[in-house]
Amino acid sequence: MNIGFDGKRAAQNRTGLGNYSRFVVRILSEQMPEDSYHLYIPNPKRTPFLREIPTLGRLCLHFPQGLWRMARSAWRSIGINSQLQQDHIDIYHGLSNELPWGIRQTGCLSVVTIHDVIFLHCPQYYHWIDRKIYNYKFRRACREADRVIAVSEFTKREIMHYYQVPEEKIDVVYQGCDPAFARPASPELLEAVRQQYQLPEQYVLYVGSIEERKNVRLLIDALALEKAQGRPFHLIMVGRSTPYCERQKEEVKAMGLEAWCHFFHHVPFDHLPPLYRMASAFVYPSRIEGFGIPLLEAITSGTPAIGCTGSCLEEAGGPGCIYVDPDDDKALAEAIRKVLTDEGLRQQMIAEGKAYAERFSDKRLSEDLMEVYKRL
Repeated sequence: MNIGFDGKRAAQNRTGLGNYSRFVVRILSEQMPEDSYHLYIPNPKRTPFLREIPTLGRLCLHFPQGLWRMARSAWRSIGINSQLQQDHIDIYHGLSNELPWGIRQTGCLSVVTIHDVIFLHCPQYYHWIDRKIYNYKFRRACREADRVIAVSEFTKREIMHYYQVPEEKIDVVYQGCDPAFARPASPELLEAVRQQYQLPEQYVLYVGSIEERKNVRLLIDALALEKAQGRPFHLIMVGRSTPYCERQKEEVKAMGLEAWCHFFHHVPFDHLPPLYRMASAFVYPSRIEGFGIPLLEAITSGTPAIGCTGSCLEEAGGPGCIYVDPDDDKALAEAIRKVLTDEGLRQQMIAEGKAYAERFSDKRLSEDLMEVYKRL
């Protein structure tokens, strides 16, 4: 079977959609090498992350040809169709919420993965023009696709609600995390990372973009509450800076928390597994997610994790995590205190987290994806 993929994000994006795209291509080509896998990439000069796919040598890479090299975006949206026919692609999988226009006319079956529709659920976090573009692309992709993949049960319900997609057309296939989070880190790497970031012996970790939707202010408020009671903890926040992040830094300064709250940006990927592994607890206070991969990374690393209710984080973290209301700083402070001080609870959360993380194995998820393709 010849399976084609939208390869733009796999080639160009470090996080989010790029990680998902590389993950899908990797597990399928590793677990099911009998099929042929084709990546359609709009710009051959912008492929910095393709080398992170260990099976890259087995993949067929395709780029715009002829005049399409002058209109790469148009090639990805419509010009790709003739190439799919020339390459005898049986199934085309849009990995990042969209499909080429007119793909039904090619005779090629199609699948689209919808990661979230947060721009509809929480429009206040998005510019109006972005909402219009996303809504058009997502709605059309859901209508045109032969099957729709949702990355969580929560996202499936959102797709049904906002786009009236029939339930029987949607399959939930979870995303796994990079195998690096499950591998033990060498003592030398752990110590090097600890020294580079001057990490304390005990700290609470957050990983993710530091933006309003991620709700990191709840973490800062929980730290302030614990400090007022003489129980401050070190908070390490790792992620992309935004204007919201800069405002939180000012608040941290005004609240006298600078000695306890530490921000790090542009952290290399290979430093993330050690940061998770050495953390005493991981907290992901996001108000809404499509899935919540950092929680899965945490439990896979063997780190007790805390999330927030209201969307899908229970699906990513499982029953071994603690969940609090996204507006309840007191509940979060109490949960962090319990994890930091109750060794029995810590060990229970670690064991249950690792057991739950086994549901997201490469073998299981590749089989789930292939089952979707077989339903076409």
